[in-house]
Amino acid sequence: MGKVIEEHIEARVKQLLSRMTLKEKVGQMTQIERQVATPAAIRDHSIGISLSLSLIFSGLGNVPCEKALPSEWADMVDEFQRSALTSRLGIPLIYGTDAVHGNGNSYGATIFPHNVGLGATRDADLARRIGVATALETRACGFHYTFAPCVAVCKDPRWGRCYESYSEDTEIVSKMTSIVSGLQGQPPQRHPKGYPFMAGSNNTIASAKHFVGEGGTDKGVNEGNAVLSYDDLERIHMKPYLDCISQGVCTIMASYNSWNGDRVHGHRFLLTEILKDKIGFKGILISDWEGIDQLCEPEGSDYRLCISLAINAGIDMVMVPFRYEKFIEELIYLVESREVPMSRIDDAVARILRVKFVAGVFEHPFADKSLQDVVGCKLHRDLAREAVRKSLVLLKNGKDPMKPFLPLDRNAKRILVAGTHADDLGNQCGGWTATKYGSSGQITIGTTILEAIKMAVGDDTEIIYEKYSSADTLTRQDISFAIVVVGEAPYAECRGYSSELVIPFNGTDVISSIADRIPVLAILISGRPLVLEPWLLEKMDALVAAWLPGTEGEGIVDAIFGDFDFEGRLPVTWFKRVEQLPMHAADPLYPLGFGMTYNKV
Repeated sequence: MGKVIEEHIEARVKQLLSRMTLKEKVGQMTQIERQVATPAAIRDHSIGISLSLSLIFSGLGNVPCEKALPSEWADMVDEFQRSALTSRLGIPLIYGTDAVHGNGNSYGATIFPHNVGLGATRDADLARRIGVATALETRACGFHYTFAPCVAVCKDPRWGRCYESYSEDTEIVSKMTSIVSGLQGQPPQRHPKGYPFMAGSNNTIASAKHFVGEGGTDKGVNEGNAVLSYDDLERIHMKPYLDCISQGVCTIMASYNSWNGDRVHGHRFLLTEILKDKIGFKGILISDWEGIDQLCEPEGSDYRLCISLAINAGIDMVMVPFRYEKFIEELIYLVESREVPMSRIDDAVARILRVKFVAGVFEHPFADKSLQDVVGCKLHRDLAREAVRKSLVLLKNGKDPMKPFLPLDRNAKRILVAGTHADDLGNQCGGWTATKYGSSGQITIGTTILEAIKMAVGDDTEIIYEKYSSADTLTRQDISFAIVVVGEAPYAECRGYSSELVIPFNGTDVISSIADRIPVLAILISGRPLVLEPWLLEKMDALVAAWLPGTEGEGIVDAIFGDFDFEGRLPVTWFKRVEQLPMHAADPLYPLGFGMTYNKV
């Protein structure tokens, strides 16, 4: 059956490709940001994809309106689609978004734990179910395509995208690629190797990213240089892509990083000879945001050269995202002057059309508005709550191993809740939520850790909440224990690079000052391991790594009060000192795979 479907799609691709002009082909290779996606631009240039990336410099210009709801997104995308369908050949566009831990661009969507937390679960079926839910909430907004999953293998927590990686361990990352089958649907047995797949209109096109080696750059520098042999690149960083391709992943995104000094966006050996020819990937190879501009110095200064290097290296679709007219003009010139062969253009456009036919956008170009009630629904929030609970890693439980501190007594007389992250939904969610870099505060709909604690404790228990505890509170003798929640502010990419990896907002001092007077459970909200001084560990009674849990704070409360046991195991090695980085197995604070439960380590 798979072979028959493939032959049918290939016949459609060949027939449509034969009718296209060079300008129409180049238009299909062009991906633009929605701010420049006018009806005329889409119709007259046959634009292939419009995207909506949550970029702070765009402000509210890249959403239909503040706190945009699914219906408002769907109306906007449908309007763009109508413009595409009025072009000469009526080729529909596909609309992409960064739904990397739920559809974070839509207000009120379910926000799942970031990948580092999911890696702590080691639960492939959970990842698949999260993919299913994310696809539904994404399609409810009219989006056909999500730039996910990130399958980087993070070898250095200084990297600002560490939380986008499931693990430092290649096998764990490979296991969690099951999210691809959740997003796109499960391909049947004997599905043609390397061929893209999508089950139906409730699924989304996925993008395995970023190919390849971004998690292995020197000192964890974002978009830096990965210095390693090809054998190590293949063994450590490439394997998860093979797992994604075996599931029919429709697109792969090239990486900003260099490999041994050469930018991947212009690396023909990696992009064409390995990914396309040796591995047999037949979907779309897409650039990252202005990724081709980095192929010359200063960036983008010789745009024609950048385009030539990228397209000839094997990039099929370019995330321009703004100066699309210049891109189209220059690529047409390069083809007409034979600096880019027409065969390379035809290959790229065939791949793009192949994915559009596989994804069914010709048959179902418009949003299915009957799906809009699934956005943020209870079923999905319960799934996110389960994911939070399973992602928690218990690092310490009691100063005396024979006297565990957890589970906490929900009927305690008086509980102090403190810290910068106890009552902050934005901090819980991290980056890629509402905006690219995320932000603190009530940025969407969800349950903070403080709110979850209040719902979980007994009717006679008093909760005292102070972000920074006062001296008067700390001198009280009638507080049973404190729950102190500290961690990192939201960040993404370069803004997340840290050479020190200390707990921000004086988190160490916040824990210490309370632990001097009151028994403390410390909860760390972070996208990676942070420095935990030995004297601080001695002071606290219990410690939980909660990663970046998303909107469902009740998942944390489920474990700390003992309704469920802890299941999470470290997806990364927890270093003692930053001088140890990049971290190897020798002398860690906590090794890869460490995680306590109520019954045993």
